[in-house]
Amino acid sequence: MKPLTLAAMLGLAALLAACGQKAETDDAAANAPAEATGKMDAMASNMSGDVGNMEMPMAGAAKMAKGTGTVTAVDKSAGTITLDHGPIAEADWPAMTMAFKAKPELLDSVKVGDKVTFDLALNGNAGEVTAVQKQ
Repeated sequence: MKPLTLAAMLGLAALLAACGQKAETDDAAANAPAEATGKMDAMASNMSGDVGNMEMPMAGAAKMAKGTGTVTAVDKSAGTITLDHGPIAEADWPAMTMAFKAKPELLDSVKVGDKVTFDLALNGNAGEVTAVQKQ
């Protein structure tokens, strides 16, 4: 049996959903009836375009936010920066002090006591500092 393309797998998932079935594992396509697989291959061959360049929304994709605060700690070994920040409306957070993950080059650019503005990538209740600027 030849491997299914991404388009064929997406089509198969849609077909199974339409039939009221749910694929429980990634190998569900390998166990699909030959008739359904054949139909999905035919549908995939009729599709045009480059699926590899297709933008797809990511479930749980990070939301961006901005904040201002004071650096209270930098822990390079843990890869974190602790900020005493004001409210962050995009996250519905009040003013507080909390540690955020940050890339090493960002940690190297600040020290304890610096007043900063910062950008956050929010994912659930967590945030990662993606940019920091001294005020």
